Amino acid sequence: MSRKSMNKWKMSAAAGLGSLLMVATSACGGSEAAKSDEASGAKGSFEEIAAAVEPDADAVELLPADIKEAGVITMAADLHYPPTSFLAQDNKTPIGYNVDIATLLGKKLGLDVEVKNVTWDNVIPGIASGRYDFTATNMTPTPERLEVLDMITYWAAGSSLIVQKGNPLELSLADESICGKKIAVMTGSSQQQDYLPLISEDCEAAGQEPVEGVVLGNVEGALTQMVAKRVDGVFSDTSQLAWAAKQQPQAFELLSPQYQKEEGDDIVALGLQKDSPLTPALHAAMQSLMDSPAYQATLDRWGLGAGAITKSESLG
Repeated sequence: MSRKSMNKWKMSAAAGLGSLLMVATSACGGSEAAKSDEASGAKGSFEEIAAAVEPDADAVELLPADIKEAGVITMAADLHYPPTSFLAQDNKTPIGYNVDIATLLGKKLGLDVEVKNVTWDNVIPGIASGRYDFTATNMTPTPERLEVLDMITYWAAGSSLIVQKGNPLELSLADESICGKKIAVMTGSSQQQDYLPLISEDCEAAGQEPVEGVVLGNVEGALTQMVAKRVDGVFSDTSQLAWAAKQQPQAFELLSPQYQKEEGDDIVALGLQKDSPLTPALHAAMQSLMDSPAYQATLDRWGLGAGAITKSESLG
């Protein structure tokens, strides 16, 4: 790629992968979100999806009286993680898959949802203290979290590999093709600490070279390194990579299948205060949403349809 082309790509990436990550105050979604997330790579109209979602009488019946009377619940999320929870180009409107799901859950309960922009390390303390009602932030239901939270499963996040368009090296996570290749992972991520070492062990057991992991600070930087052909692929959360592929379809290709963990799964869950009176109603609303076309349509519009699940569990 020429320096001119590289600079052009960097400018485009900065607009698509950088400007939406700026810090802003909390805000509520609405028609502005529908306009803004279209510009950010989402497919189809969220307003059309939401218009078809009606309150679920059984879920509404489970609502605590004070919440039903107030008519509003708050969802805490760190709005710096496209395409699941981030800020639109106006730098104030929350958009993304998790924001859409929270909005649809509100419709199932006949409530408005206020999205609060909360740094990641303050989300769980804020939920546990009752400052916010729930969070939708791709949170894994670990034993430690279940000690302080009720959790409701809603999506399988997963890890994937993204490569240059056309996959010229014919890489895949389903075979030994990435053995010996330079694969970027994010510092401190599960891909760096757990999954890539296991893949390398399998490579060596098969008589191949281990994967050469290149540890970088963020996905944007990793994609830039791949465009410059300094790495052969980027191994990270499916949600981030799917969004990048939608933003730059002429440059990137998201490979299938996702990484298959040797143990456990990639299910993520909503988080609520431990023994929250809202938990039964929100769980019923989530299952009702999953049973409707709106759930799959919302995933698909952000390129995340492969993570759909059919049954929500209430944990805690």
